[in-house]
Amino acid sequence: MKENILTPNSESSIRIKEPAGWFVAGSGFQRALVVLSDGAFKLFAYLSLHADRRTGRLEATHKELAAALNKSKRVIGAYVAEIEAKKVCGIRSGKNQFTATVFEFSDLYWPYHRLSSHPESPEAGAYVETVRECFEGLGCTSGKLGAAGIETVRRLQRRAIPIKLVLDAMLLGACRKVDSWLNGGPSDPIRSMSYFESLIAEIQATPLPAGYPEHLRNQLQRLLTKWRSENN
Repeated sequence: MKENILTPNSESSIRIKEPAGWFVAGSGFQRALVVLSDGAFKLFAYLSLHADRRTGRLEATHKELAAALNKSKRVIGAYVAEIEAKKVCGIRSGKNQFTATVFEFSDLYWPYHRLSSHPESPEAGAYVETVRECFEGLGCTSGKLGAAGIETVRRLQRRAIPIKLVLDAMLLGACRKVDSWLNGGPSDPIRSMSYFESLIAEIQATPLPAGYPEHLRNQLQRLLTKWRSENN
């Protein structure tokens, strides 16, 4: 019997260079390539790469998508309408231009088995909104919390990380960031929720003393006031 030896050119010996950030481009991907216009397909590819693998869903504003694809919001709106008309994604539009649109891939275009297609629970939604409001109100972030940041928050919620712990870590991180600015550090803002994940672990290991979060809140305002007065 001939021995089965894999040659260097065999497909079985091919390995993926990057263990994360890739997407299974199956028959649905090929189908989208045919049915969508070039621009709408580019949006489809972006949504595919960033959607939650377990649900086939992604939340993003048209502004975020326009920035990601270097297109105008008007053009993105046309691509979104095409994707919906071709039944590639179900789409639930935001209440206004600042609210995220929810994209959910149809089964025909989603290559993964979904763990759940149930809508987000009120508790999970409240968790996300509370963290989003905190992030956008810290005064040292890049502005609105994007789709990737929201997914990070959902992951924290699924891990049962208490909301208070997350908010305390955000206050601690914000104080350290602005203090760094005042001491000549890089003046780049906090752009992602991932910035706070190490601080969450830090507080889990060494909980903050009682009353310390209120001290951090006051300290952050003092630091921001000083930073603004020195940079006006």
